[in-house]
Amino acid sequence: MSIPQFTHQENFMQDDDNRLENTRARFGSLLKRHGDLTERLSRDSDKIIFERLQKEFEAARASQTEEVCLDGEQWNDGLLATIRERVHMEADRKAMPGDADILACPQEKITYKIGNKVICCLEGARIGIQYETSFAGEPCEFYHCVLESKSFLEKMTVLEHTVPFFLPIHETENDLLSSNAMKFIDHVGDLLQAYVDRREQVRLIKELYGNQIGELYHSLPYHMIEFVLDDFDCKVTVGLRYADLISVLPTRISVLAWPMFKKKTSKEDGHSGSHPDPIRLTYAEDALRTMSLPEAYAEIVLNLPQALQQIYHQRAPT
Repeated sequence: MSIPQFTHQENFMQDDDNRLENTRARFGSLLKRHGDLTERLSRDSDKIIFERLQKEFEAARASQTEEVCLDGEQWNDGLLATIRERVHMEADRKAMPGDADILACPQEKITYKIGNKVICCLEGARIGIQYETSFAGEPCEFYHCVLESKSFLEKMTVLEHTVPFFLPIHETENDLLSSNAMKFIDHVGDLLQAYVDRREQVRLIKELYGNQIGELYHSLPYHMIEFVLDDFDCKVTVGLRYADLISVLPTRISVLAWPMFKKKTSKEDGHSGSHPDPIRLTYAEDALRTMSLPEAYAEIVLNLPQALQQIYHQRAPT
């Protein structure tokens, strides 16, 4: 009379699976709604600041007398000190009363371009940095950061910016700006470019392979990404974690293939049904560790049938 007992246990396991799937579905829906709302609120609140700063940067570049393109070695603390001196001298000149302002010689307006950064002098003793992000050689968004100091001898502070709120610009300001302003400027650029790169990698796999991806979750900075492939003979779960927010390749990777549920009729098991152990796909983890996400995805899918067949063959009882 053990058959009813087995059936009851199997039903219990299937009910448990159904509850788990329902919970995952509700949680996934909640995450999506939260992400959509957060992005919309962030976009709306930053829109006015972005448009104003973009116009100010365009005006500054239009009025420039020279644009200087620098390589890595030419971008240094000495140049940043020169830029700071320029903005304060210009602010002092404009603050001179009456005829003194007319007699004072206006300075050259120089814009500096270093890699993906454009640095220019803005009105009111401010230094503006415009970051130009890209993906696969194609331009993406502009971001801005405006630095201010009361005098040449005082430390600079972040006056305003259009950096997404979930990137740690204020923590970076506290850690770097007073001690190494050049490193602060570079690090903010690295944060922005890495964020855009991770985001665009996810967007591309959704665009190219969306019909194969059943579930996809990610954090706002895209430094934690999880997705499921369920268009195959088994379910494959992929989990990616990035060491920090300037990484474009994951450092903690988990790729598991979950074989389909199968009945076991062996009396030695004492169970009529059980979940097979997941299979770790090391070749897939290696691909994700060294390739961009779309490239690694294509590599995983291409070699998945052969990898599963080989693993099943090794696990088959002799």
